[in-house]
Amino acid sequence: MSNLDKYYINGKWVLPLSRTTMDVINPANEDHIGKIILANELDVNLAVEAAKSAFPSFSQTSKEERLELLRALLEISKKRLPELAKVISLEMGAPMTMSLELQADAAVGHLEGYIDALIDQKEHEKLSNGDMQVREPVGICGLITPWNWPVNQIALKALPA
Repeated sequence: MSNLDKYYINGKWVLPLSRTTMDVINPANEDHIGKIILANELDVNLAVEAAKSAFPSFSQTSKEERLELLRALLEISKKRLPELAKVISLEMGAPMTMSLELQADAAVGHLEGYIDALIDQKEHEKLSNGDMQVREPVGICGLITPWNWPVNQIALKALPA
């Protein structure tokens, strides 16, 4: 059983202000597999403020710095693939083979794809009609993902940022 009782905000693990908890149940067998603390408005506001204060500097990171970060994440993800698949299997009740081959491995594939795309990406690009396409960070985004493809959905939303 795992109990997740901290949030990662502003570069560190912090205790939530909320004390409202929820049991995590494996839908395949209804086993209690853990407990989480549900964020409240104040917890969300702290995370948003931390993201806003980090945005000016993070938005200026170079392509090389972002590639280094993504490559490090890829190495960690590959090493922890079986662990990630096990957690996915428990939390959504999927067979372990599906969790490993379709869920966890898909997220790694997306990560590899975004690394390849970033290598080829130009910051400014002149289009065939003469317009200039400029890629720049837009700001803070709130992302809500479904439970049935948990890591895949997070990867597709967070990695492009």
